[in-house]
Amino acid sequence: MHPPALVDIGVNLTHESFDLDREAVLARADQAGVRQLLVTGTSLAVSEQAIALAAQYPKQCYATVGIHPHHASDLTGALHAPLRALLSAPGVVAVGECGLDYYRDYSPRSCQRAAFEWQLGLAIEQRKPLFLHERDAHVDFLAVLNAAGRERPPAVAHCFTGTLDQAQHYLAMDLYIGLTGWICDERRGLHLREVARLIPADRLLLETDGPYLLPRTLTPKPRSRRNEPCFLTEVCRVVADARGEDPAALAAQTSANARRLFQLGERDP
Repeated sequence: MHPPALVDIGVNLTHESFDLDREAVLARADQAGVRQLLVTGTSLAVSEQAIALAAQYPKQCYATVGIHPHHASDLTGALHAPLRALLSAPGVVAVGECGLDYYRDYSPRSCQRAAFEWQLGLAIEQRKPLFLHERDAHVDFLAVLNAAGRERPPAVAHCFTGTLDQAQHYLAMDLYIGLTGWICDERRGLHLREVARLIPADRLLLETDGPYLLPRTLTPKPRSRRNEPCFLTEVCRVVADARGEDPAALAAQTSANARRLFQLGERDP
């Protein structure tokens, strides 16, 4: 019997921690039932690498193209044409990771807002969904999205870690919400169990954000602290437990949501 099919909507598979065993990581994911995954683009170079992985593993990997708010100061006019060109590459399904991060402030906030606004416009122009990042910037984040009005494309608030009130704001804007192994962290993620119960079934997505956010509820615990897509099954289990649902049913629902948002083809079990 095949495990329930899952879609990992966000994994940093270009990260150097995967360089020695990337193919084995993908094989373990497939064996665990993680049938499709989105490789996150966070800069021009990383977006190019994500596209290369989507080309190398076309049955399992897709790519996003974007500039993370940490790198927003790099988004000058010289990058506009190359980024726009990348969006037409095979396997590219979203603009992002883009948004605002006032927690780290690695780029000036004015640069972050300008980069976010430009990528939002790019997603509208190219008719692509948005893969969004927000941390400690809720008010400005909403303002940028609201400014787009009815033109705002479908989008997911990736790796959501915020409050119930913030989740309600995003849901009122018809955003999807992505939950990660943060919900498995008894030190800082218990509030997400209430958030998980609030999210409508057709707006919930699951992701690992690997190699980060290894689920702390895994037993036995892996020797390495590296998170990888095969552990999405644990995120699914914990979210299902919070919602009082069967993990297999939740896997089917969230995978259908991901395929709808990102226009993914459906893989055989």
